Parts: sequence; structure tokens; C-alpha cells
Amino acid sequence: MSTAEATLGSPNLTSKDFATDQDVRWCPGCGDYSILKQVQTVMAETGLSKEEIVFISGIGCAARFPYYMDTYGIHSIHGRAPGFASGLKSVRPDLSVWVVSGDGDCLSIGGNHLIHALRRNFNLNLLLFNNEIYGLTKGQYSPTSPKGTITGSTPYGSIDTPFNPLALSLGAGGSFIARSMDRDPKHLRETLLKANTHLGTSLLEIYQNCNVFNDGAFFTYTDKGTKAQSTLFLESGQPLVYGENGSKGIKLDGFKPVIVSLEEGASKDELWVHDEHDKVKASILTGFFEHYQDENSLPRPFGVIYQEDRPQYQELMSEQIEQTKKAKGEGDLDALLSGSSTWIID
Repeated sequence: MSTAEATLGSPNLTSKDFATDQDVRWCPGCGDYSILKQVQTVMAETGLSKEEIVFISGIGCAARFPYYMDTYGIHSIHGRAPGFASGLKSVRPDLSVWVVSGDGDCLSIGGNHLIHALRRNFNLNLLLFNNEIYGLTKGQYSPTSPKGTITGSTPYGSIDTPFNPLALSLGAGGSFIARSMDRDPKHLRETLLKANTHLGTSLLEIYQNCNVFNDGAFFTYTDKGTKAQSTLFLESGQPLVYGENGSKGIKLDGFKPVIVSLEEGASKDELWVHDEHDKVKASILTGFFEHYQDENSLPRPFGVIYQEDRPQYQELMSEQIEQTKKAKGEGDLDALLSGSSTWIID
């Protein structure tokens, strides 16, 4: 694991300054390489020094991330990275804390830790690498694998209903929810920057291709022949337009999204205008989750789906400690441990 160099007073860092001397041990062609490059670029643009940044991971292919970032880092326990990050942020609120986790690590054994981090709203960034498979342990199906996925652990096809990560995050009280993908580095970089500036817990799901065990899982959203029809790039304040040359749009019939053709007379004025602060509409957007079949399928949304400003846990905790000190003075650990109730057992 790299040791952060002392770089205070060095504002002109580049992405190369955040790369370590460690050999990157992902499979050739893995989508993690693209994500790593964009994260290193964003770190250089934050203006922070290396020792002000911490990357925390769990277990899995994505969990190698701290080794390749020349910042402080923690390679922690399976699924527990959000807990480690929450603890660190509570005592060092000045640090920029990033969690890197895969769909198996984060949504299976780590599911509880994820939802509690989201509801508490520590000021940290959660990057969920979703490749819909367990990569490190050789290709078992994961909590996000679609029904019917054939793997070594599901030889006749998965019968599980997969998690919808962004719907789960919204339901858990996430204050920033977004999606991007490894094969659109410009969009990924822009979304990472937005996540970084959010005050509270940001959850960014990143579609990441595992070219060994689940190659092409998201090619529908990246290939030239299907990308325009299957993807919807969100911009707050702008109508929901997609398709070749912006030929299609989405309007709301009550709470039901309806696809309309702008080439056949539909007006942009009747389209749904994205508001990333509207939680009701955000819940509808997270429901755009069915796999693309044809031109009648709803596109998959990318970008910031929802964000809100609400109190951050580490600030509330600090305020409570200060108020208690003023009211009762410094704490007495011995008195706390002994308590006010005792029992005598004969």
C-alpha cells in the first residue's frame, strides 16, 4: 500500500502524481483501468494534497484500488469499508474519504453497512463498481446479476431477483445518487467531480466491464449501434431527450413515463424536465431498470438522479459533543462504565 507523500503547499499536482509504483494487477482490458485513470485525474483537480485524501476498500477486484492511489488508504474487511470510512470521518472530518467497493462486496455481505452509511449521511464518497458478477472469486453470480445468469454457482441460471442499486440507495435515504460507466470517461469524470463537491454521502454506481467473467454486460449502453436508443443522459433543468440526434423524449402521464417521438410532432415543451432535487421523480427514474429490448424500452438513466442538502452525521456528532461538554463538563469514562445501576448475584 502506498504511503502518502507530504505535498502540502503543492497545488499543481497532476493525475500522474496520484499513481503509485505498484504494478496494477487487474486483468488486461478490465474496466477498472478506466475508472482508476479518471479518479486520479479528479484527485488532481480537487486541489487537495495527498495526505488529505484516503481511499478505503473491502474485498474483491475493486478493493485493490488503494494500492494504486498515492494517497493514504485502507484495504479493509469484506463489505465493511463503509463502516471503516464512517469511523474515520467521525474523528477526522477534515479528510476527503472515498470508499471503493464492488457489487458483491457492497451489496451482499456489505449491504447493511451501505444502507446505514447512506442514512447517516457522513460526508464521504461511495464508488460502487458494478459488473454484475463476482470477479475475484472466479465468476459466481452476484446480487446484481440478472435473472437467468449462468455461472459456476448458477449452472441452470440465476433465479434471484437482482438488486436495483440506485433504488435501494434512494430508499435508504441517500443524499446523492448517480450513475456512470467505465466506457464513457468524460461523463465519468464529470460525475465524479459532482460527487466530490456534494456535502454528504454520495453514491456513484459505475457500470464496469469484467471482460473475463461477464464480458459485454453493459455493451448495450456503450456500443454505437445501441447507445443512443438505450441511454438517457440527465442534466438538471433540461428535458429528457435521447435517441439518434435527440429524436425521442420522455413525458409523464401522471406518474407513468411515456416515450414520444420528436420527429413525429411531439414538442419539447411537453417533456419531463429533470430536477435532481425532486425525490418523487427520482424514484421513477430509478425504475428505468429493465434491460433494453427494442425501441419501446425505456432508456437507462446516467448522471445525477437525485441530490439533497441535509445535515451531515459528523457535524451533528461534533455539535452534540460540544453541547454536552458545555452542559456537563468533560466526560468521566469510569463513571460511564460503572453506570447508575448495579446487580449483586448470589
